[in-house]
Amino acid sequence: MGRRLLPILVCLALVGCGYRLVDYPERDQRLAIALENFSNESYEPGYELVVADALRREVARRGALSLVNNPDRANVVLRGHIAPIDTARRSFSSVVLTLEYEVGVSLEVEFFRPGTELGLDRRLLRENELYNASPDIEATRKNREEALRRVATALATRIHDVIWEVAPP
Repeated sequence: MGRRLLPILVCLALVGCGYRLVDYPERDQRLAIALENFSNESYEPGYELVVADALRREVARRGALSLVNNPDRANVVLRGHIAPIDTARRSFSSVVLTLEYEVGVSLEVEFFRPGTELGLDRRLLRENELYNASPDIEATRKNREEALRRVATALATRIHDVIWEVAPP
C-alpha cells in the first residue's frame, strides 16, 4: 500500500507547489518552423552551432512546433546572428585573484512568415551566466563552455515561447 501511495503523494506535492505539465492547446496543424544558420560575430568558434542545437532540442523537447528543412514549406522562418560575447570578472580574492567570470550573449533574431516580419523584443535575447575560475586553464575553459551552453538553452527556450505566442498558424 505504501509503495502505491508514494507516487500519488509526490504528484500532489508537485501540483501544490505550482509545478505542472505544459500542455499546448490543440491546433489544426503544428506550426512548421525552418531554422536558417545564424551568423557568428563572436570570437567563440562554432557557437552558432551550439545555438542551433539548443533551438532544435527545444523544438523537439516541447513538441509544439514542427522543424522542417525547407524554408518554402515552413510557416515561420527563423534567422539571426550572434553579437560579440562579453566576458567580465565578477568576484575577486586577494590570493586567487579572479574567482568568477560572467559571460554575456546577445542574439539578434528575425522570424517571419513569408511576406510578414514578426516582432521580437530585443531584451529577451540577452542572457548572462556566471562560471568559476580555476588555476587550471582547461578547467576554466570547460566551465566557460558549459556556461555558454546554458545561455544558449535559456535563449532557445525564450525564442520558442515567443514563436508559439506570436506566430500561430
